[in-house]
Order: sequence, then C-alpha cells, then structure tokens
Amino acid sequence: MSGKEMNKGPLLILMVNMFIAMLGIGLIIPVLPEFLKEFGASGKAAGYLVAAMGLTQFIFSPIAGEWSDRFGRKKLIIAGLLLFSGSNLIFAVADQMWMLYVSRFIGGIGAAAMIPSMMAYVADVTSVESRGKGLGMLGASMSLGFVIGPGIGGFLAELGIRAPFYVSAGVGAIAMIVSLLVLPETLSVEQRQQLMKHKQKAENIFKQLAQSIKAPYWIFLFLMFTLTFGLANFEAIFPLFVDQRYGYTARDISILITVGALVGVFIQALFIDKLLKKFGERRLINVTFLASAVTLVLMLFSGNMSYMLVMIVLFFTFTSILRPAINTLLSKLAGEEQGFVAGMNNAYMSLGNIFGPALAGILFDIHLDLPYSFGAIILVISFGLSVIWGRNSSKSANKAAIESHMS
Repeated sequence: MSGKEMNKGPLLILMVNMFIAMLGIGLIIPVLPEFLKEFGASGKAAGYLVAAMGLTQFIFSPIAGEWSDRFGRKKLIIAGLLLFSGSNLIFAVADQMWMLYVSRFIGGIGAAAMIPSMMAYVADVTSVESRGKGLGMLGASMSLGFVIGPGIGGFLAELGIRAPFYVSAGVGAIAMIVSLLVLPETLSVEQRQQLMKHKQKAENIFKQLAQSIKAPYWIFLFLMFTLTFGLANFEAIFPLFVDQRYGYTARDISILITVGALVGVFIQALFIDKLLKKFGERRLINVTFLASAVTLVLMLFSGNMSYMLVMIVLFFTFTSILRPAINTLLSKLAGEEQGFVAGMNNAYMSLGNIFGPALAGILFDIHLDLPYSFGAIILVISFGLSVIWGRNSSKSANKAAIESHMS
C-alpha cells in the first residue's frame, strides 16, 4: 500500500483489540492477593503465574509470526482473541491451582498469535511514510490498556474477585466476533504463497541469542533484559507485598498502579524526545538505572499511601525513560542489523518477563523485602555495566581519533 494513506477503519479495530488484550493482562494485578488466598497459594505461585504467560509468549511468537504470513493476519488475530477469552474464562471458573497455570499458558499463546500479527497488519495497511504513526497508535493502545487494566480490575473486584475475569472474557469474545465480521484480510492467497516461497527459514532462537552475545551492542540487549527483569519483578509481587506488609486493599493497589503507570506513559509521550536531545541516551540510561534502584529500596521504608504513591510514580517515570533511551541507542548501534536487533530486543524482554516474576515469587516466600532488595541490586549492577561500557567506548573513540590524526 505504498503511497496510500493509512487505512483508519481496520487500524481502529486493531487498536481496540490491543487495548482489550492489555486490559485483560492488567486486570489481574489488584485482585491477585485475594484470589490466591482462596487457593492457599504463596508468593512463588504468584510469580510463576505471571512468568507462565511470558514463557509461552516467548516460545510461540516466532511460530505465530510465520503462521501470520502463511495463513493471513486476520486468522491469527481472531485465534489470539479466542485464546485470550478462553484464558480469562478458565481463570474465572478455576477451583484448582493447575487451572490457573493452564489459563496463563493459553493467554501467552494468545498474545503470541495476536501481537505480531497486529503489527504486521499495520505494516500491510500503511504506507512507508505513515507506518511509524500507525505502529505508534497501536503501541499507545497497548500502553493505555495495561495502565487502565489495574484500575478497572480494582473497581470490578467490588462485585467479587472473579468478576474482572468474566468481564474480560466477555469483552474479548465481543472483540473476536467484531473482528471476524468486520476486519478485512490484508494478504491474498497469492501474496501468502509468495511470502512463504521467498521466506528464509529462521534460525533457532537459542542460536540467535548466542549470536547476539558476540555483537558490540550486546550490553544494551542485556540492559533491556535487566530493566524488564526489574520491572516485572516489581509488578508481579507488588500486590502481595503491599497486602501482607501494609494491608492495602484491591482498590488501593489499583489506584497506585494506575496513577503510577499513567504518569509513566505521560512522561514517555511528552518529554522523552526532549530529554534524549538534552542529555543524550547514555547519561539518561545511567541516571535512571540508579534512580530506579533507589526508589525500589525506598518502597520498603513506609506504608503511608501518599509516600508509596510518590515512590511508584518515580519508579514508573524512571523506567518509562529507560526503555526508549536503550531502544534508541540500540537502534543507532545496530547499523544494518535493525531487524535482527528488534527481534533480539523482544526476546531479551520476554526472558526478563519470565525470570523476573519467577524469582520474585521465590524470594518473596523467603522474606517480604527480598524481591525489591534483589531487584535494586540488579538495577545497580546494570548502572555499573552501563558506566563501564561508556568509559570503554569513549577510550576506544579517543584512541581511534588519535590514530586517525597521526596517520
């Protein structure tokens, strides 16, 4: 569709679908403590439940991307919405712990089917000039869904702790039906055949990870992992932490997470470009890694609602600046390997979403404060690695400049 304007109808449907999917993920956060009490489950179970979705999403994303080319975007989007609705329905009716895990595994497969297919759909229906805007709008609906999810989850929890999951399943089903009836397929049978004919077989994800370690930009892929690890660590265990340590209700938790995340999205949307231009990526990365670690530790000192709100707003603000700063520097260092780096970036984020919650749950069962103490240590180490890399790269640049001048 090169040279044509962005097709707003299908894009609007995709944005609603993405919003609904992220909304469903965020709903779980404020009700998790009360929900797990019904099963007599521990922090370890909470961490594993969050990690379970990341695991299947990591495994199935490359497969789903290929199926999107083979079978068409629409089929994968509808399949993803179907799995998403089924996942939430299983969670709502679960009376045994294994059902919760099955629900999250299915949800991860649904996200893997849906998200890459939606991004590919946007590329299909936009011109090269408007593609960035289209993907930006899709990303905004993703962020908004996750931000609003905890707030709606806390509100619906007043009707019963299973109500958010029934509502999410129902809304997902409606989105699936609307997509089935209204959303057009972007790839003809001939286009799909051509795509598969010229498609090179993708390398094994583990081979790609090994390959990425040898790259000069690997440190920033690793920093994306540690950032995601720290953020997932915080989000997975936060409801249990404030419930057991400070006695917060589902409504309190939903207010804190929603306000904190909203401020983060606001800062990212309005100020990130100005901050990057004024301070540069490296300085922003160094400062925000250290500041994020400090705010994690400060959350352990008081259960006062206003104090905690300030700490969470600061934490989300710093992490909202960190992600685009790392992404921008990665893009600059990637050169001709933009596609490979984008794929690896997603893979390292997925690994952070798997290991962060899983380890946070294990540490929480040992001591309530351990997940945040350990998360802060990881962020401080990341700060140190970033500083060392910056000094080494500056020395290399100076050395190259001197050698060039002498020659």
